[in-house]
Order: sequence, then C-alpha cells, then structure tokens
Amino acid sequence: MNSTVINIKTDPKIKKEAQKIASDLGLSLSGAINGFLKQLIRTKTVVFTLNENIPSDYLLASIKESENERKNKKHYSFKNNQEALDFLDNA
Repeated sequence: MNSTVINIKTDPKIKKEAQKIASDLGLSLSGAINGFLKQLIRTKTVVFTLNENIPSDYLLASIKESENERKNKKHYSFKNNQEALDFLDNA
C-alpha cells in the first residue's frame, strides 16, 4: 500500500490524550486520523460531537421551560402541518 505523510501542528497534550483514546479503542492515532479522512471523503461533512448522552445546560433549561408551558396549558397544538403554518403566518 502506498502512503504519504501529513504533518500537522497540535498541542502536545491533545496529541497525548488523542493517542490514549485511540489506543483504548484499539486504534493507532494514525488509524483514527485515516478513519476520519475516509469519513470526510465519504460524507463530505465534518462532524465534531461531545458526549451526546449529557444534555447541555441550555437543553435542560429548554426542557424545563417546555414542561412548565405544558403544565400551565401555555402551548399550542395543531391537527396538521397546514394548521401550524397558518398559525405562524398569522402570528
């Protein structure tokens, strides 16, 4: 297999942490980066995520606000999409 070298600059702490995580996943850092590049080519997107199992403070506040609105009957309900669109047009 032909290969080429890509040189990047990164913080040494980031490299060390990334190597540890890649190793924990059974990959080399080079293998993880190659996987990222293949995904970039396949999807033509770049996705950075945090732990999706931990909701942000903003999301938690939004959920609480929604729960309060539903509890206090301060929400709208629509029978179909057109009814919702009509509501927005008249707002």
